[in-house]
Amino acid sequence: MMSLSPANAERLKLAFRKCRNMEGTLREQLEAYGAAGREIFPAYGEAVDRLVARIHKNSGGENAPRPGDPMPPFILPDETGRLISLDSFLQKGPIAVMFYRGHWCPYCRLNVSAVIQAYDQIRASGGQVVAIMPEIQEFTEKFKSDSGAPFPVLTDLDNGYALSLNLAIWLGTEIQHLLSYEDLSNFHGNDGWMLPIPATFVIGRDGLVKARFVDPDFRKRMAIDDLIAALKSARQEH
Repeated sequence: MMSLSPANAERLKLAFRKCRNMEGTLREQLEAYGAAGREIFPAYGEAVDRLVARIHKNSGGENAPRPGDPMPPFILPDETGRLISLDSFLQKGPIAVMFYRGHWCPYCRLNVSAVIQAYDQIRASGGQVVAIMPEIQEFTEKFKSDSGAPFPVLTDLDNGYALSLNLAIWLGTEIQHLLSYEDLSNFHGNDGWMLPIPATFVIGRDGLVKARFVDPDFRKRMAIDDLIAALKSARQEH
């Protein structure tokens, strides 16, 4: 099985920068990067298709909280090690809780970049954002500083919170091999090769889910317009 050559790793980095800087919606950026990735590293694209099919077959993410359900509470450390609770956010207004795979994931970096670009609109709509990922503090800090995220990035060690929401998945040996150039066991502090399904939940001040985006295909994310609309709508309920 082919792993990624240094030359192709460099081509992927260039493709990422090009997609991040292109005009267009988040979806267009993600699709452009996905197409570049298939061309540069086809074995990975095909393996991801098989992974996504397996997660769909096992109804991965299906049982995550739906609109109208209460969002299970969390208390998780941010990138400085300070413990933050869902309740502390909800006292200030509605919030988008966003699960990311990690600082190394180009699709997550495109996603966070688009959220940051729209952050003034998000704040103007009365909304807040928090990111959650299964990486130890050193790497949540890196994700925050590299992206310039103006919101907290929380560590969900061993995917404990993601597991409680039915969002955690095992990547499988094929993906492990293809991703062996990424040191996930170092990033996670374990060698379980578990990641969350990237998902976004918009939670109202009453603690109920107002909107969600859950897709086992990590190459797809909630549209920024949908995110802003859901936060606006959640705010108007009070």
